[in-house]
Amino acid sequence: MAETNGTAFDIVVLGGGSGGYAAALRAAQLGKTVALIEADKVGGTCLHQGCIPTKALLHAAELADNAREGAHYGVHTTLDHVDMNGVNEYKANVIGRLYKGLQGLIKSRKITVIEGYGRLVAQDAVEVNGQRITGQHIVLGTGSYARSLPGLEIGGRIITSDQALQLDWIPKSVIVLGGGVIGSEFASVWKSFGADVTIIEALPHLVANEDEALSKAFERAYRKRGINFNLGVRFSGATQDENGVHVTLEDGKTFDADLLLVAVGRGPRTADLGYEEQGLTLDRGFVITNERLHTGVGNIYAVGDIVPGLQLAHRGFAQGIFVAEEIAGLNPQPIVESGIPRVTYSEPEVASVGLTEAKARETYGTDGVETLEYNLGGNGKSQILGTTGFVKLVRQKDGPVVGIHMIGARVGELIGEGQLIVNWEAYPEDVAALVHAHPTQNEALGEAHLALAGKPLHAHN
Repeated sequence: MAETNGTAFDIVVLGGGSGGYAAALRAAQLGKTVALIEADKVGGTCLHQGCIPTKALLHAAELADNAREGAHYGVHTTLDHVDMNGVNEYKANVIGRLYKGLQGLIKSRKITVIEGYGRLVAQDAVEVNGQRITGQHIVLGTGSYARSLPGLEIGGRIITSDQALQLDWIPKSVIVLGGGVIGSEFASVWKSFGADVTIIEALPHLVANEDEALSKAFERAYRKRGINFNLGVRFSGATQDENGVHVTLEDGKTFDADLLLVAVGRGPRTADLGYEEQGLTLDRGFVITNERLHTGVGNIYAVGDIVPGLQLAHRGFAQGIFVAEEIAGLNPQPIVESGIPRVTYSEPEVASVGLTEAKARETYGTDGVETLEYNLGGNGKSQILGTTGFVKLVRQKDGPVVGIHMIGARVGELIGEGQLIVNWEAYPEDVAALVHAHPTQNEALGEAHLALAGKPLHAHN
């Protein structure tokens, strides 16, 4: 174990987001001395400017929709107005409680937290506040930032998710540039709050990384909600004045609104941190590692959004734990990227794990794949909730289920069982034999597997 003379540690972690703090907590649990360097607040983007605040907004949005639609269920509620100051206070309280809990956890594990902007200055050292902190191992987890497009200046009426989360007013109209997870979630919130929303997406589909069946169903649902979208044409430019923001596409189409949300993805935060100087391989700003998250330089590892792949907090968290165990010599299993669950928390929700149908056919051959869709119309709880959607299963022919794809209200809560099925390589017959509680949406997974196993009950075959 390294001498802890205040500046020498077993492990120095640069970045206190999901990946960094998970690595620090697990390493400390394994008896290592750990320094955690963070320029802002531990918890990173996810806790302070990402997952947690956006889900708080989405919950408030769901309540607004419920109030509006109460009469449909015989409960006569009306929506008076949405007080953004009140919403923001609720959101801040949620973040505050989680932040306090995380700080307490880190303190209880005897992790040395150093506040300041750290820079890699040697293969075993990070400099912060003019002080050199050395570690036998270095873990880089510097996260990501909200990207823009070349020539598109952020400012005024042109905002990213960072500014969108701080808004204390509801725009009358918004253009969302980007129909991926972040863009779709904000579009959902603003529509529920009463704004007129238009999504502009250069790819042929919204949530384009999902199975095509989900993307198409998602587009139908958004159309039904009155969310406008323009697909397959690239953005060309934007101007703003006191009346609003004016957006032009490459085909000459124009759109006007109060605000333009730029949601074109997140870039890796790796510039000017000394990474290249220490010999790390960077590709478009991302740190290249092997499957064990080692950078190929010294004892330097990288985790989270700076490593190419899914930019998800729970991926960073899992990678942080993996690297701590790797350093401690526990030889953990590498993380299978396709086995990481993915959720878009809009209305309706989209949740998936494993391979899309297209990817599965690429992997197992066109004839080596079977699929099945189970409609939530046959699910009692979904009828009670008034949601539509489906569960789509993708299996290797005569083999295990390799992909589960779902759309509908609250389906994000079903992905837990979904990931067990895919990651434990279950056969439809294995899942069909399990008893699912009635009436739950969870039953839809059971019914889908019953149908795939050749014994559909609440499904027409």
